[in-house]
Amino acid sequence: MNDPRQQPWLPELCRLPRLGAMLGLAELVVVVVALAPDGTRQWSVPDFLSASALSLWLALAVTVSLCAARTPLSRLPEALGAVVAVAMTALIAAVCTGIVHALFAALGATGFAGDVGFWRFTLGCATVTALIVALALRYFYVSDRWSAQTVANARAQADALQARIRPHFLFNSMNLIASLVRRDPEVAERAVLDLSDLFRAALGAGEGDSTLQAECELAEAYLSIESLRLGDRLQVEWQRGDALPLTLPMPRLVLQPLVENAVLHGISRLPDGGRIVISLACEGNLLHLQVRNPAPDPEARALPLMQGAGHAQRNIAHRLAWRFGPAARMTGAWADGYYACDIFVPVQ
Repeated sequence: MNDPRQQPWLPELCRLPRLGAMLGLAELVVVVVALAPDGTRQWSVPDFLSASALSLWLALAVTVSLCAARTPLSRLPEALGAVVAVAMTALIAAVCTGIVHALFAALGATGFAGDVGFWRFTLGCATVTALIVALALRYFYVSDRWSAQTVANARAQADALQARIRPHFLFNSMNLIASLVRRDPEVAERAVLDLSDLFRAALGAGEGDSTLQAECELAEAYLSIESLRLGDRLQVEWQRGDALPLTLPMPRLVLQPLVENAVLHGISRLPDGGRIVISLACEGNLLHLQVRNPAPDPEARALPLMQGAGHAQRNIAHRLAWRFGPAARMTGAWADGYYACDIFVPVQ
């Protein structure tokens, strides 16, 4: 059902932003023509208003027609469908301008339409309209393809992040559980249940957004298993502010990879371990998430480990920007023996 080959390729013009863009282009053409220094005529205010009304009428008629014909036109090959769409645009413009010119002639009015011959006026307006619509459709087509590619890249990066987490965490957890089966069966059973809950939440079937609450539960399940491996070396402190938007939609795997980085590149690399502080708070219309942990000097880290942590953070920042737009931001910095990663997303 989501096969791109089954989706209409003709740009969607039924949305208000697209309709506004088409009307804006129509008015821009009138302004350019009125300001053109050809010296043939002087535009009066009534001429400008009449031309604006005609251009906006043409833009509305063409946009609505292309919107209604989007599905049947998209069934044609793209090249043929584009030609048909532009030809349909030219025909609509010719009919509309022909009606306007006939009205001017019947009323004996003068102005931008009455002073020009029928065929020159009709064919000229139809040609200009077809050219402008062809350029607009091309721009919207490229814009839609770029947006689709951005979505595909975000999903591919999320899948790559999941693929990196699955074997790494699964193998470590299974080895841990195997060592606990004989020594402490109850703890091993709890670890199995935590592992099951973690993978059901993080890697379950189906697509879609997660929520803030689900992301926190995912991080808690991960930390519960890692605490069995690291023991007292791993301490966790959750700082939750008041009135958190627990149902806020978020991309999957946002908080857990940051916590994993804190464990792998921070706590596990320190002989005495340390405390991971995870804070969540609302600051105005922004949700602030911070993961702070002690960590060795980045200059002393092994290059592959640094690249792994950076990959996860770039991945998360990219998906947050795609989901929330420019209002979302993510920062990370090491200072005074601690590494802090901050996420800010708008609360809608």
